[in-house]
Amino acid sequence: MADLVLTTYDWVPDMPRGFVRDLRIRWALEEAGLPYRVESTPFRAKTAAHFGHQPFGQVPWLMDGEISIFESGAILLHLARKSETLMPRDPAGEAETLQWTIAALNSIEMVSVPWWFLEVTGAPNPQMTEWLQSRLDHMEGVLTSREWLAAERFTVADLLMADVLRVERVRAFGRRPATEAYVARITERPAFKKVHADQMAHFAAAD
Repeated sequence: MADLVLTTYDWVPDMPRGFVRDLRIRWALEEAGLPYRVESTPFRAKTAAHFGHQPFGQVPWLMDGEISIFESGAILLHLARKSETLMPRDPAGEAETLQWTIAALNSIEMVSVPWWFLEVTGAPNPQMTEWLQSRLDHMEGVLTSREWLAAERFTVADLLMADVLRVERVRAFGRRPATEAYVARITERPAFKKVHADQMAHFAAAD
């Protein structure tokens, strides 16, 4: 098997620590038991090599032998093809996993990220808030009736959905006990605790 090399920033400010999206990839790698190493790229002075791997100058990207792949969702699905821990191999289980992985990115995070940006920049938008509330209410209905999103067990879909939903400010309005229990349950997994600590230590080492 080719070496898996995950690249993230060498340093970030305090606020995004614990939420930089290389954490999602570290988490999947740990859950799957895939060997990997972490390398750094400068946060402040982005290089041509950085843009060669990630055309928007963001992180993370993953090297899998000769393959270079960016976007956390794409990387997670790439890894899911390598591990039944992350995605089952039966057609129904795979389809469920794929649909909920895309839903985490396209139906929840697509709304939560711009909502969060408007909130922290002091320009809240009532329509955006209503849209996010609606999406979260729909997720609460789903999570009230199931423990896992796909295949009746943990998959990469749960990893990604929980990572999107664990931003506490996103869940700060409304009472959604099933969502709270879901996020708490998924983020209690040993692999999450390890990679969260690893990411925090990685950035702290550069202070």
